[in-house]
Amino acid sequence: MKKYVIEGGNPLFGDVQISGAKNAAVAIIPAALMVDGVCRIENIPQISDVSLLLTILHDLGANIRTINRNTVEIDCSRVHNGQVPYDLARRCRASYYMIGSLLGRFGLADVALPGGCDFGGTRPIDQHLKGFRALGAQVEVQGGFINASAAEIGGRLRGASIFLDKVSVGATINIMLAATLADGYTVVENVAKEPHIVDVANFLNSMGADIKGAGTDILKIRGVERLHGGTYSIIPDQIEAGTYMAAVAACGGQIRVCNIIPKHMDCITAKLLEMGVEVEEIDDNLLVRRIGPLMKTNIKTMPYPGFPTDMQPQLAAALCLAHGTSIITESVWSSRFRYADEFKRMGAQIQVDGNLAIIEGVEQLSGAQIEACDLRAGAAMVIAALAAYGTSEITGVQYIERGYEDVIEKFRKLGGNITAVEVADAEEVLSAG
Repeated sequence: MKKYVIEGGNPLFGDVQISGAKNAAVAIIPAALMVDGVCRIENIPQISDVSLLLTILHDLGANIRTINRNTVEIDCSRVHNGQVPYDLARRCRASYYMIGSLLGRFGLADVALPGGCDFGGTRPIDQHLKGFRALGAQVEVQGGFINASAAEIGGRLRGASIFLDKVSVGATINIMLAATLADGYTVVENVAKEPHIVDVANFLNSMGADIKGAGTDILKIRGVERLHGGTYSIIPDQIEAGTYMAAVAACGGQIRVCNIIPKHMDCITAKLLEMGVEVEEIDDNLLVRRIGPLMKTNIKTMPYPGFPTDMQPQLAAALCLAHGTSIITESVWSSRFRYADEFKRMGAQIQVDGNLAIIEGVEQLSGAQIEACDLRAGAAMVIAALAAYGTSEITGVQYIERGYEDVIEKFRKLGGNITAVEVADAEEVLSAG
């Protein structure tokens, strides 16, 4: 185990290269299970969730060849097992995409409930299961496993009309995966429209799928007999880019965010402009500058193209230093405000009432010992620590490394004073002193 030690209080300057989208990669890798042939996937982020999913594919019988640190070739033609190893599935939330992929290809899936997933809790998967059942699968949840089978309808799913009760990114992708190889025509209404959903659809279409409507409210999928091999490059990570933009908002300075799709950033850029941050689009880069004071703003998280819930904690970190009172309304995930108590340790004035957080900006934050409780909260704590005066120590950094490639190196190149320290080594030093 390790922790991050951060000496804050310095503005950020320089260029940062954005990696491939984590939320696209963790769906595209399971989708490779459905391809009959070799698929080459480029711009894969080097993060722990990706490593776990590649390990799962290997354990299922896939042949995986690493071309370079961001490119792999995957051949799933010899995969023969529909059961995902329990210990691996429990460590990766995106392992639930294995259900749609295995069910679509084999008509059978046996997958442990993903790590951190509380069935019926804050991240239920009831809409996933509704979609699988509509496609003809028999689905049971027993002993921590999801067992899905199309045996009663001949082993192949059948196209259907599905209306999601709520907009769900995970359910949209999982149903799309399952329906790609189904017999017949599937229409899914009230779907999510995030950029990484479009990216997954584009990946499948490049391998021979027939999917229309990705990025709109209605998905139309005509099932095909097989998918063929090919090459595909994952889009840049909208949330990683937004995280570095939020960091310069909190710390001040000027950075160039490189290798992005600027249109994907509009919902984040709009809020930063309200806060007094300057953002200039230059081809596939954004120049982000904050020289003057930060101003208050109100945020309400919404499905895309609204403000993303995955960016809410990072903007909250910056708003802790803004002039005036800001109000954040969280309308997607009820547990997003768990970071509030950690920010208070740093001197932030933040109060949480249900799905509302009220932030009264302060002149400065102070370094403290804090703990990351999830991926995006962890990123927000890095931002707060970089902006704070003094030294902060962040534990629970394994959450951060689930979704951010080379986060320490990238912040160092921008002038951030951040170091990873093995916890055991640090304790030995303290005891020796």
